[in-house]
Parts: sequence; C-alpha cells; structure tokens
Amino acid sequence: QGVMEGYNGTIFAYGQTGSGKSFTMQGVADSSSQKGIIPRAFEHIFESVQCAENTKFLLRASYLEIYNEDIRDLLGADTKQKLE
Repeated sequence: QGVMEGYNGTIFAYGQTGSGKSFTMQGVADSSSQKGIIPRAFEHIFESVQCAENTKFLLRASYLEIYNEDIRDLLGADTKQKLE
C-alpha cells in the first residue's frame, strides 16, 4: 500500500537454486489460485490506479536475476544477455 502513496517498493527473493524463488515470484499464469507475487502486485497496483482521481502515476518495474555474480534483465528481449 505504501507504493500507492509514493514510496518505492522492492521485493527481494533470495535462496538456493531450486528453492522456489521464481515460482513464488511468477506463479502459474493460467491459475488464479497459483498466481505469484508479481501478477498479484500488478493487479493491485493497476486496480488502485484505475480508482484514483486527480492523481498521476509513474510506474516502473524491473525483474533482475543475480546468479554467480552475473546480472540478467528478465524483462529484456534477451534474458540470457549479461548486464554490465
């Protein structure tokens, strides 16, 4: 809710490989009961934006993976490309 009041928000998932971080963040696209944090947060944000009156919003999102000291943009065109 703080994000809707103008504060920056971060969701940080940390853990061993195979522990379920990606599933927790993304979930299952075709299942409303197994949606992840990202689609649920986006739904909440966009519903709040639609209901707001006389307010401007700027929404920016990034989805980064840091693995073995390599950083990848998971929303980019090439998710295998490493960022500097």
